[in-house]
Amino acid sequence: MPEAPKNTPKATEYSPLERNKKVLQFIEDVTIKADEVQKKVLAEILSRNAHVEYLERHGLGGYTDREIFKKIMPVITYEDIQADINRIANGDKSPILSSLPISEFLTSSGTSGGERKLMPSIEEELERRSLLYSLLMPVMNQSVPGLDKGKGMYFLFIKSEAKTPGGLVARPVLTSYYKSSHFKERPYDPYTNYTSPNETILCPDSYQSMYSQMLCGLCLNKEVLRVGAVFASGFIRAIKFLEKHWTLLCNDIRTGLINPLITDPSVREAVMKILKPDPKLADFIEAECRKGSSQGIITRLWPNTKYVDVIVTGTMSQYIPTLDYYSNGLPLVCTMYASSECYFGVNLNPLCKPSDVSYTLIPTMAYFEFLPVHRNNGVTTSINMPKSLSEKEQQELVDLVDVKLGQEYELVITTYAGLYRYRVGDVLRVAGFKNKAPQFNFICRKNVVLSIDSDKTDEVELQNAVKNALNHLMPFDVTLTEYSSYADTSTIPGHYVLYWELRTNGSTPIPPSVFKDCCLTIEESLNSVYRQGRVSDKSIGPLEIRIVETGTFDKLMDYAISLGASINQYKTPRCVKFAPIVELLNSRIMSCYFSPKCPKWIPGHKQWTNMN
Repeated sequence: MPEAPKNTPKATEYSPLERNKKVLQFIEDVTIKADEVQKKVLAEILSRNAHVEYLERHGLGGYTDREIFKKIMPVITYEDIQADINRIANGDKSPILSSLPISEFLTSSGTSGGERKLMPSIEEELERRSLLYSLLMPVMNQSVPGLDKGKGMYFLFIKSEAKTPGGLVARPVLTSYYKSSHFKERPYDPYTNYTSPNETILCPDSYQSMYSQMLCGLCLNKEVLRVGAVFASGFIRAIKFLEKHWTLLCNDIRTGLINPLITDPSVREAVMKILKPDPKLADFIEAECRKGSSQGIITRLWPNTKYVDVIVTGTMSQYIPTLDYYSNGLPLVCTMYASSECYFGVNLNPLCKPSDVSYTLIPTMAYFEFLPVHRNNGVTTSINMPKSLSEKEQQELVDLVDVKLGQEYELVITTYAGLYRYRVGDVLRVAGFKNKAPQFNFICRKNVVLSIDSDKTDEVELQNAVKNALNHLMPFDVTLTEYSSYADTSTIPGHYVLYWELRTNGSTPIPPSVFKDCCLTIEESLNSVYRQGRVSDKSIGPLEIRIVETGTFDKLMDYAISLGASINQYKTPRCVKFAPIVELLNSRIMSCYFSPKCPKWIPGHKQWTNMN
């Protein structure tokens, strides 16, 4: 993830070396005094928000003591505050969750009722996010010195935004950040020097944005020292874009003129400051792209690249083999851990293997608590956790400095922007400690079974979507006996695959168009984040149903039992990831069908008007 300097006058008062030392000392200080800092953060949050409606409703009465807070305030999920969020979205400006005005909503990739969750944000949160970004390069520079001598080629994009009925903007956290003065007006810093001009990042047309960013990256190929995107899937899409459009890009570099398909005036102007006729570079890129294989294309076209900066933890780990193929095994670096709700922490050992990535939570970002997770061994890696907690479970929560090595926890946060004891939904495992501050492996998002990009589909949602699709099969007297699913990332973009085993009771053959309608109905039934990925972002491919032979899921059970699963407790996994199981299912396919078109999607919640 790309980093930005803290946008204050002080950032220019020191040399990069001095600034790096100050940042590293800051990390040292806050991790040594982690519990002291956490107490102060909670007291500050509760003091400034003492009279907000939500805290008064629960009877906190202005108390800032940690133990009283824990005794009185409930641990909550989004649904518990959805009515308050809706009031703010509809224009209620009273201090419901925060004493400071809610400046915008950040749309989460998590959903509630099929729509994106809305996370309240206040103006000063941009400063807090910028602070975390400012920690990244000093940490990185310890492992890879000299990064100030070149540029970073990052593929960064804005996404659609909407306005709530009350007039607040609702948009993804990165869109908010890229459109803010903290990013657009950042002072020059050799560590945050990118090949993509701001205009190309802020272009709302995804094709023009990708084309112009790739063109600038190619023009400056010898200066590039690091490459990346936010998610691994996004970076791979950029390389696929290069494979498809290199002839056009080479023509622009050869002639020094940008393709007329790029119509955004500000983008054209920004790119033309970089683009100059360079037939030699065009010939070099053409020769590399004509070789037919993209293995090592990153190091071939950008020969000075030292690492690939993308998120490859959680579900993004499925893209590691593809990244290794394209990069000739360059280090894959995960620098930070963040979400729409809050920015959390940084990776202090950025050159570690992806499987060893751990994040140190920075104690100043929010007040952190941890709910112990007790998982049952099963075939899937998703973790189901109850939505509401008993009084006993609420008492199990522990503070940042009290977590135990090797134990798994669900993250619970209290933020400056108005979330109190909010369950983020991420499951983390304690991997070690930096002074008194724990370092966590990201294990998974609870209850998620399928994910390709930023989409998150859980088992209940998938079940409901399949149930809706089965209506198409009713006239044919066919029963779905079993099903499972798989996130197939062998194609770019990746797509959802459903394996269906059917029992045919009637004699009427089922036309292929019926199964295609089933695919589309499932897509129409999935959440808005999935549908946006299909329609707007083009980050998810058409859903596929694979019909498998009768008895396939019996074979799957036999295989699971042979590995030690209990026959009494065996339950068909609704999502499969283990390669031998995927191979077993694929070996028994009789036919395949794809969704014939994109599902319906509009920005914002259904009742809101789109911002144009």
